[in-house]
Amino acid sequence: MKKSWAEPYKIKMVEPLYMTNYDERKKFIEDAGYNTFLLKSKDVYIDLLTDSGTSAMSDRQWAGLMLGDEAYAGSENFFHLEETIQKYYGYKYVVPTHQGRGAEHLISQILIKDGDYVPGNMYFTTTRLHQELAGGTFVDVITPEAHDAESEFKFKGNFDLEKLEQLIIEKGANRIPYISMATTVNMAGGQPISLGNLKALRALTNKYGIKIIHDMTRVAENAYRIQQYEEGFEHKSVAEIVFEICSLTDGATMSSKKDALVSIGGFLALNDYEDFEEARNLVVVYEGLHTYGGMAGRDMEALAIGITESVQDNHIRARVGQVEYLGEKLLNAGIPIVKPIGTHGIFIDAKKFLPHIAQDKFPAQTLAAELYLDSGVRAMERGIVSAGRNKETGDHNYPELELVRLTIPRRVYTQAHMDVVAESVISVFNRRTEIKGMEMTYEPTYLRFFQAKFKKL
Repeated sequence: MKKSWAEPYKIKMVEPLYMTNYDERKKFIEDAGYNTFLLKSKDVYIDLLTDSGTSAMSDRQWAGLMLGDEAYAGSENFFHLEETIQKYYGYKYVVPTHQGRGAEHLISQILIKDGDYVPGNMYFTTTRLHQELAGGTFVDVITPEAHDAESEFKFKGNFDLEKLEQLIIEKGANRIPYISMATTVNMAGGQPISLGNLKALRALTNKYGIKIIHDMTRVAENAYRIQQYEEGFEHKSVAEIVFEICSLTDGATMSSKKDALVSIGGFLALNDYEDFEEARNLVVVYEGLHTYGGMAGRDMEALAIGITESVQDNHIRARVGQVEYLGEKLLNAGIPIVKPIGTHGIFIDAKKFLPHIAQDKFPAQTLAAELYLDSGVRAMERGIVSAGRNKETGDHNYPELELVRLTIPRRVYTQAHMDVVAESVISVFNRRTEIKGMEMTYEPTYLRFFQAKFKKL
C-alpha cells in the first residue's frame, strides 16, 4: 500500500486570502483583458500563475535577512553566496544578477554574434528573446516525445543528438556559441533531462568544441526525477546528482526565484575565467557592482541559505509530491494533461480540453480566464500567445503544445487548496462545450503574453 506523506515543515505564519464572488471576478477579468497576468493579486484566491518568487521562505532564511551586509563593495553576503554556489553546484566564478533574465542577457551579449545559432532543448520565452536580441537564432533540438502531451516518456527534456549534430555540421561549429540546456524543461510541461543524455551531449560538444550553458532554475527538481527514474541513481542524494549535472556544463544562468526559494535574485555562474571577466565588467553597466549585481546583501544571504535547503531530499520529495497529488486527481477525473506529471506544475492540454476552439482563437488563454471566473484560481497560458510571432513572416508561431500551467509555489499551499483547484478544473471541463474562444485586442512588441489583451468572441 502506498504510504501517505506530509510536508517536512510546520506553519509559523499565515496570510489571509480574499474570497471573491462570480460577479466580482467577471468584472476583474474583463478589466484585465482576459489576461491573468493583468489581474491584481488581491483579487486572486489561489495563485498558480507562477512558482517564480512566490515560495515561502524558511525561518532560517528570514533570520538571514537580518545578516544583510549592505556595503556597496565586497559584501560578506556575496562571499557566502559564492562559497555556497561553489559547494553545491561546483561552478568556479559567480556574478549576481537581479534575476535570471539578467544572467541570460549577460551570457547572450558575451557569447552570441550576429548570425549565430543557439540550439536548445525547447525554448523559454525570455531566454530566446535575449538570444535573438543579441543576433542569434534559437533552434529547438529537443527529443520528439517532448511535443507529444500523451507520451509517457520519462525524460522529455532530452536532446535529439542526431538532429543537433546535423545542425552543427550544416551551420558549422564556429556559428554555434553554446548549447542552451535547461533542467527541467518548462515549456514541455516541467520535463527532465536524463544524466545519460546529458553525458552524451557533453561528449558531442567536446568533439566540436562547443560550450554548454545550463538554465538551472529547477535543477534540483530535475535531479529528483533522475533519482526516481534513472537506473543507477536511486541511492544517490539529490545534492550529489545536482553537482554531477552541473559538472557536465560550462556555465549556468539561474533564476533563484524557483528552486532556491527566494523572492528575488539570480546569478551567472561560469568556469571560463575570460568569460567571467567580461561578465564581471558588463554587469556593472546593467545591474550593479560585481559583488552585488542587482541584489541587496540580505537577499544574497537568503539565497545562500535557500540553495542549501533546495537540495535536501525531504524538501524536494514533498515539493514534487504536492504537484503529483494534484496531477493524479486531474488524471483520475479524465482531464487531459501533459504526461508524465511535471515537477513544478500541472500543464493542462488546452487543445484536447477545448477541441472546438482553433489555436488562433487562443484556447489556452481562454481556459486560463475561465478557471479564474469559476473559482478565483489564477493559472497562465503556455501556448500560441507565449510562442509569439515568426520574425520573418509576422504570423503567429504555432507550437504543438497549447497548455495552461497550474504552477505550484513551494511551501505555500496545503492539499486542501489542491482539492479546490482540482474541483474548479473539473467544473470548467464539465461545461467545456459552452466556452467560446477569444481574439487579441492589444499586442505588445516583446513577450506579449505578459501584457496582451483579449475579448471574448
